[in-house]
Amino acid sequence: MQKIHLDTDLGGDIDDLCALAMLLKWPDLDLLAVTTNSDDGGRRAGYTRYVLSRAGRDDVPVAAGADAAQGYYRVWPGLPDEAAYWPEPVPPLPTPPGAALDLLERSIEQGALIAAIGAYTNLALLEKRSPGILRRARLVLMGGYVFPVRAGYPAWGNDMDWNMQVDVQSSYDVLYHSCPTLVPLSVTVETALRRAYLPALREAGPLGQLITRQAEAFAREYHNEERFGQTCAGLPHDIINFQHDPLACAIALGWSEGVEIREVPLKVEVRDGWLYERVDAGGTPTRVVTQVDGAKFSEHWLNVMTR
Repeated sequence: MQKIHLDTDLGGDIDDLCALAMLLKWPDLDLLAVTTNSDDGGRRAGYTRYVLSRAGRDDVPVAAGADAAQGYYRVWPGLPDEAAYWPEPVPPLPTPPGAALDLLERSIEQGALIAAIGAYTNLALLEKRSPGILRRARLVLMGGYVFPVRAGYPAWGNDMDWNMQVDVQSSYDVLYHSCPTLVPLSVTVETALRRAYLPALREAGPLGQLITRQAEAFAREYHNEERFGQTCAGLPHDIINFQHDPLACAIALGWSEGVEIREVPLKVEVRDGWLYERVDAGGTPTRVVTQVDGAKFSEHWLNVMTR
């Protein structure tokens, strides 16, 4: 049985919820713990606990990690209107300082995959506390911008890579001190949570119902069907959101249909407050996902959720 630890900024973009829900449905998987980053007084940890409770998994430890009030982030990582996205008020779950790092360290020592699908602040703080630990970690990062987005998808640049760019110093430190697999924005942008999936999700128990509620709220707020479904030939017309984080978690767990992973010499530098990655002969060998079949993964995610 595989072991995984999820480090997430759940509570904002709904793909974090889709990732956690997928892990809770994934066969033969031991979810050791969940830690939150860019938290707000434990609100993200509270949302995480709520999701786990709906799945009957109160046994999974949760800890609130790096908080936005601590000044790590380029901008304030805000949270959407709770009444629109959650069916009832959700109490925050503040935890003692260091609790999230304790959980991360314990998971690494147990040989778990560490799937980081938000800012990398907790990982950088852990490395500072326990030098050398990230080099031993089996680390998969959702983020990076090594190669450009393919034609037919949003023509996004490096600045749209939230996970890397919201806390540049932590991103640089983590890349310098670890041997991660990167699942970059340029491939995750080929996935889709579709409106066509909502009827099946609505019948898929408490997690599916929660995703449906949040997907409908997200669609009303962001209008991605008009912004991307009608303008990007590679995406379905009824796209509600991208499945950045579920894809990263699935690849971490070995999902490989249409997936190409290359080891490239990666050079990382910070210029004018932004992080840049490029292929350079003198760079550090780094595993980078360079190709996926986004449509097949999107269907696979739905099958996991509704099986």
